[in-house]
Amino acid sequence: MQAGNAHYRLDTDLPSTVPIFPLEGALLLPGGRMPLNIFEPRYLEMVDEAIAGSRLIGIIQPSLDGARRADGEPELCNVGCAGRIIALSESGDGRYLISLQGVCRFRIVQELAVKTPFRQCRFAPFLTDLDEDQAEAGIDRPALLKAFRAYLQANELEADWESVSRAENAMLVNALSMMAPYGPAEKQALLEAADLKTRAETLIAITEMALARENEDFGSSLQ
Repeated sequence: MQAGNAHYRLDTDLPSTVPIFPLEGALLLPGGRMPLNIFEPRYLEMVDEAIAGSRLIGIIQPSLDGARRADGEPELCNVGCAGRIIALSESGDGRYLISLQGVCRFRIVQELAVKTPFRQCRFAPFLTDLDEDQAEAGIDRPALLKAFRAYLQANELEADWESVSRAENAMLVNALSMMAPYGPAEKQALLEAADLKTRAETLIAITEMALARENEDFGSSLQ
């Protein structure tokens, strides 16, 4: 997996710890890009430390059940995705505008007791994510595009179909998963999908259920 100027092929290419940025409803996937507007002082410090070190930040959702620790901070989901800072600019009013590129998913092994204002953890990377030649066999591209087109039409949205048609399956599945306007539970299901084929099937199923709910709501509004 290449992200920016760095190549990640083995677990030894990754640090043993990563700073954590909890974001509800956020989904970063390997190879995907996520723009972030950083303004909280603790996360500005997090970016400074990351830039000075591995340049990696762990994007993870707060626990889906809303549980909180004794200090008021949210409990976390077990699985997140590490992203490398590949672009950074200063806004002039104290903010950082950064772009993360997903490197690999990870499972939290242990949250560390740290003195930094931001949280950190030891993590176990999903090493299969580092393989840029992941199998794309079995992905039902026509079904994926059909569900995506139906969702856009139902919500009166448009897409750059020329770019969509040129996209490889892996890029298409992950890009659609990241941009899909679904809730935290659906985003976590897409993140934790075992492989690309499973993620595509999950995305199709979620989209079809969303369309069915919209049709039911539309029918109810007419009664």
